[in-house]
Amino acid sequence: MSEPVDTRISAVLFDLDGTLIDTAPDFIVVLHQLCADQGIAPPGDTAILATVSSGARALVELAFQLAPGARGFDTLHQALLNAYMTQLHGSRAVLFPDMDGLLATLEHRRIPWGVVTNKPERFSIPLLDKLGLSARCSVLICPDHVTQTKPHPEPLLLACNRLGCEPRQAFYVGDHPRDIQAGKAADMHTIAAAYGYLPPDPPVGDWGASHISPTVADIQQYLADRLNPL
Repeated sequence: MSEPVDTRISAVLFDLDGTLIDTAPDFIVVLHQLCADQGIAPPGDTAILATVSSGARALVELAFQLAPGARGFDTLHQALLNAYMTQLHGSRAVLFPDMDGLLATLEHRRIPWGVVTNKPERFSIPLLDKLGLSARCSVLICPDHVTQTKPHPEPLLLACNRLGCEPRQAFYVGDHPRDIQAGKAADMHTIAAAYGYLPPDPPVGDWGASHISPTVADIQQYLADRLNPL
């Protein structure tokens, strides 16, 4: 699919974990706890960081060297989800540096922003509430709302539909190849959040994003310099 050419900014959408919010501290706590309960050493924090954006199942696979469907996998997966829900009450998650400023700039310019995530609603809403983002977020799309999740474009197209904007005038920011795949399939501009929880392979330069941002400040500069002034 060719690169979108319409550079008006009608909306900016973000992946959640590793893009909008630094949620890794919560997963590190939970995975360390779960490993301790099972009497094994936890994986290193660097490995956890590189796996968070791939979801809870990938974290179980990382920590216990079990493939989905293996004996005991589902029990450990549910235990991780239960522990994470408890952890959200005292969440250590924070916005990435400069993210609040970017969101404030978008709000000042009346450009709606939203979240499109593969994280279920029961986890996403408490997290946004905890950080005071729910009232600011114009749209939240979770797996609960669609029949197909990223890398399928359905969640992004639904977000644009709810915002009343054309996908070609929207931007999607994400820290995983599936985010960029979904954005491209939806015919959106895509920004790879290289500051996030990048998987070890493939390298971010091979994802095919419209732009690669090493920092949140770079995202704001990219939008300001290359598109409609912010």
